[in-house]
Amino acid sequence: MPAVELAPPHEIHSLYSHHHGWLYGWLRKRLGCSDNAADLAHDTYLRVLVSGRTPPPDQSRAHLMQIAKGLVVDQHRRRVIEQAYLEMLVHQPPALAPSVEERALVLEALTRIDAALDALAPKVRETFLLSQFDGLTYSAIAEQLGIAVATVRKHMLKAVTACFAVLGGDTH
Repeated sequence: MPAVELAPPHEIHSLYSHHHGWLYGWLRKRLGCSDNAADLAHDTYLRVLVSGRTPPPDQSRAHLMQIAKGLVVDQHRRRVIEQAYLEMLVHQPPALAPSVEERALVLEALTRIDAALDALAPKVRETFLLSQFDGLTYSAIAEQLGIAVATVRKHMLKAVTACFAVLGGDTH
């Protein structure tokens, strides 16, 4: 694994001291929660630090806001996934309920799969979702999307390979 090249500490300090209050306020207003705002402001600066690059002074706020918006979206997506998973668990008999550790592992896996699917081309993602969640056959998917069954197969292979890869599986 390659070493992480951190941004110079003095640049991070300057960026933080000039913009942290503004970023925290912006996040607090957007999220309505000071704790979540503090966490995401911290994560924003951590991303800048780990990226090894700091923005030019005239682009600092735009850069920080772009990172923070992405983190807000990620947090929202994770919460939607978590809520859907927890609602599914309500219907499980108590004897089959997973432990706290198992729930955390499943949520992490679901979040990674969601990110992998989001990175796919829209048609590939839609093909996968129609197959796995709507239960459509490849022929029905091909008809609905106006593509060949062979294309459905290729899309499914791409989607399944992407999901398998984020779960640590070897595709070869």
